[in-house]
Amino acid sequence: MTGPVQSIERAAAILRLLAGGPRRLGLGEVAASLGLAKGTAHGILRTLQHVDFVEQDAATGKYQLGAALLHLGTSYLDVNELRSRSINWADALAARSGEAVRLGTPLEGKVLVVHHVFRPDDTFQTLEVGSLLPLHASSLGKVLLAFGTAPVESALESGLEAYTRHTLVDRHQLGRALAEVRERGWAGEVQEMSMGEAGVASPIRGHGGLVVGAIGLSGQIERICDSKGHPRSTLVNLLREAARAISRDLGAARW
Repeated sequence: MTGPVQSIERAAAILRLLAGGPRRLGLGEVAASLGLAKGTAHGILRTLQHVDFVEQDAATGKYQLGAALLHLGTSYLDVNELRSRSINWADALAARSGEAVRLGTPLEGKVLVVHHVFRPDDTFQTLEVGSLLPLHASSLGKVLLAFGTAPVESALESGLEAYTRHTLVDRHQLGRALAEVRERGWAGEVQEMSMGEAGVASPIRGHGGLVVGAIGLSGQIERICDSKGHPRSTLVNLLREAARAISRDLGAARW
């Protein structure tokens, strides 16, 4: 087995050093604190600066943690709090609805599935945690787009790919669909990502009422939808109750 990569260990040590101090540090201070040659420390700092993990003060030349690294840390905490607050409610929703439950957050123009509860039966199912779904063709994604958690512009720039003949690929049709989501408070997806499959999703809100994620049910169209092809109202009601409960746990006011 290969051992640890020394340059990564040194980069991590520099980040910990910058995170642990109350002030910016100069190149000499960083090198002396970690027992590194100045040239080595400078090379690592320049690389970290290139990826915005470290910033250098233009006036003093000293270093501090960069905005990108701070954003990563905040995102990690937010996603994990969202998941931890949702687990019990998601399990209960799967049990009550009889359908699979997924929890999604935006990531680089997609929906990242951060939690997945299997449908409570004996059928073969694949764990979807970590998978990426299209924003415009999934009920989870439509919620994130409709409430501004994921920017519509990024979805449009990357192109509205047609996964089936039902996928919304026209920007005006998508805009009308998102307006409908905002008006009724939930999103539907009927054979837009996969034929024979459907889904419904509702927003999860945090402090201040901001939408921080989405929770959804998914499965075969005949289970999710009624004879007219509309998501069953009983499932929508169960879903929205779970979304409200998670939102309250995250500090959102009643809505």
